Amino acid sequence: MSARLSPGRAIAAHAALLTYTAIALFPVFVIVINSFKSRRAIFADPLALPLPGNFDLVGYQTVMTRGDFFLYFQNSMIVTVASLFCVLLFGAMAAFALSEYRFRGNMLLGLYLALGIMIPIRLGTVAILEMMVASGLVNTLTALVLVYTAQGLPLAIFILAEFMRSVSDDLKNAGRIDGLSEYAIFFTLVLPLVRPAMATVAVFTMIPIWNDLWFPLILAPAEEVKTITLGSQVFIGQFVTDWNAVLAALSLAIVPVLVMYLIFSRQLIRGITAGAVK
Repeated sequence: MSARLSPGRAIAAHAALLTYTAIALFPVFVIVINSFKSRRAIFADPLALPLPGNFDLVGYQTVMTRGDFFLYFQNSMIVTVASLFCVLLFGAMAAFALSEYRFRGNMLLGLYLALGIMIPIRLGTVAILEMMVASGLVNTLTALVLVYTAQGLPLAIFILAEFMRSVSDDLKNAGRIDGLSEYAIFFTLVLPLVRPAMATVAVFTMIPIWNDLWFPLILAPAEEVKTITLGSQVFIGQFVTDWNAVLAALSLAIVPVLVMYLIFSRQLIRGITAGAVK
């Protein structure tokens, strides 16, 4: 049975959460305020707020005129949303099968699917590139979606399987008695009960996908399929870097992550803390 935190512990927990949030958001704050300042002001006083004396939108103007920022943003959104959909759908289905059905090799299969957590997918970059070349998927968003789906599935299966094991067997058996199919039980009974875990997986899966530079550079470097992270590199040169444009592009790229965090924050906290207080 769950126990309530005492007022003192609740205050300490909220203070720790606020402190962590402030520390985590401070770099974001520095990036955003400097994106509205002139180049001289950025280096003279990076922590100063953008005031009339140093306010400058040259970075955003450069972002809008050089390259196709909206296309890069659209590509990142397509890749991220499609990858999240595949990771959550296939990961939840695999987790349900592992947690619900007992068969010989169940544990070994679960360990095999979880190997991706321990073995970085980037170690197979050369083999992945060769497969994409052979499949004709180089310089396509499909290649990125496939790679990011494979990258996110191990963690999704590992987390969701643990949550699905806690779903009442009586509830699922009652659904079977009422004539529900296994698909109906999965989509209408189990998934709504593991929404906090789904939100947790979504947030932790989205951030590496949205911020990744490695696979877009290797698999999809063409102009028409560049992601926002790769597109921002156009402002970074070997000898000269347009810091105003870089900070402006990063500020715009941060927006979707913050919006998603705000939307799923409650479910995220519930998913992380579920089972911590018994």
